[in-house]
Amino acid sequence: MKPIKVGLLGIGTVGAGTFNVLQRNQEEIMRRAGRAIQITMVADLNVERARELTGGACEVVSDANLVVSNPDIDIVIELIGGYGIAKELVLKAIANGKHVVTANKALLATHGNELFKAAQDKGVMIAFEAAVAGGIPIIKALREGLTANRIQWIAGIINGTTTFILSEMRDKGLDFATVLKEAQRLGYAEADPTFDIEGVDAAHKATIMSAIAFGIPVQFDKAHVEGITKLQATDIRYAEQLGYRIKLLGITKRTDKGIELRVHPTLIPAKRLIANVEGAMNAVLVQGDAVGATLYYGKGAGSEPTASAVIADLVDITRLATADPEHRVPHLAFQPNAMADTPILPMSEITTSYYLRMHVADQPGVLADVTRILADSTISIDAMLQKEPADGETQTDIIMLTHQTQEKFVEAAIAKIEALPTVMGQVTKIRLEELS
Repeated sequence: MKPIKVGLLGIGTVGAGTFNVLQRNQEEIMRRAGRAIQITMVADLNVERARELTGGACEVVSDANLVVSNPDIDIVIELIGGYGIAKELVLKAIANGKHVVTANKALLATHGNELFKAAQDKGVMIAFEAAVAGGIPIIKALREGLTANRIQWIAGIINGTTTFILSEMRDKGLDFATVLKEAQRLGYAEADPTFDIEGVDAAHKATIMSAIAFGIPVQFDKAHVEGITKLQATDIRYAEQLGYRIKLLGITKRTDKGIELRVHPTLIPAKRLIANVEGAMNAVLVQGDAVGATLYYGKGAGSEPTASAVIADLVDITRLATADPEHRVPHLAFQPNAMADTPILPMSEITTSYYLRMHVADQPGVLADVTRILADSTISIDAMLQKEPADGETQTDIIMLTHQTQEKFVEAAIAKIEALPTVMGQVTKIRLEELS
């Protein structure tokens, strides 16, 4: 059987890893796929570097349009990134009847509905395992392995940069700005780390997982996105004293009112396995009604871990290329005509627990005033920590953990607490998930 011919758009870190792993494990991959898979054409603006990386094993061009329009190419791998030229090239490849493999979570989270519809109409596949959590096969688990389940919620540590920063802040007691500089020096953070530290990257991934888990369109514009830039080492320390760790968590939940889709710093009980994910690792916890909780852990980025997912997609497409399009695994797990229009809930309607820290005057009656406001807002307290003021100080911190309540009630209570003359500055609010 003739080999599957692949065109690669972009031979940067992941592209080079994909080329190398495919070359190195060619025989093993062919035994699994049933036929050879060969990258025969590469497009990259740096033609000299691309030729050096491929060692003359394939044709190298600077114009990606030559790849997506080449009639000999069966599958196009898009590793350019971004929303602009990448979208244009993917649509051209689909229009030319080519299957697509992509690691581009930003593209899928914002334009996925359009791209999947185009692929469905043309009878081709878009595979995107590498778009979420690098080498962890979470897309296949959600789309195929957990098919029997009504998925209830997903919670993921899905951005290695923020995990590394939070680990360093906890271990060394350093502030965010100091650790960010170190992360950039070590190569864990980009020169412009905005997408990572502001939660956008994690929200792209959470959006894709939410669509697959609940059979809804991708709706990144409705996700709540909050990063770690305002997080203080003080709160990381207090959380530890209360038995919790703070992680940037991507969360999506099915509720009676709709779907929660949110990314924000979150307290997690230290005894949970996912709370102990450190460094640049990723982990995704999925709760299904039949299977219970399943945890997926591994490297969320990097050349060969991500290449592992790209090549798994190549093998899947090779196996299914001759199958009737009606009998392939749907892009978003559910049949296109069976997608739900379940709404994404606004943050005011979400239900969770909260960590609240307030800096107050050290005098009688302060705690009573705060607890009365919380009680009036139907918010009950689960645990509390009151720090003794330092010698000569007249102010101190009070930290409270609440039971589950709605965000709108907490916001209203915080406004009243901040209005008290004995409360200094703003109340720090961090959401808390038991994940049990």
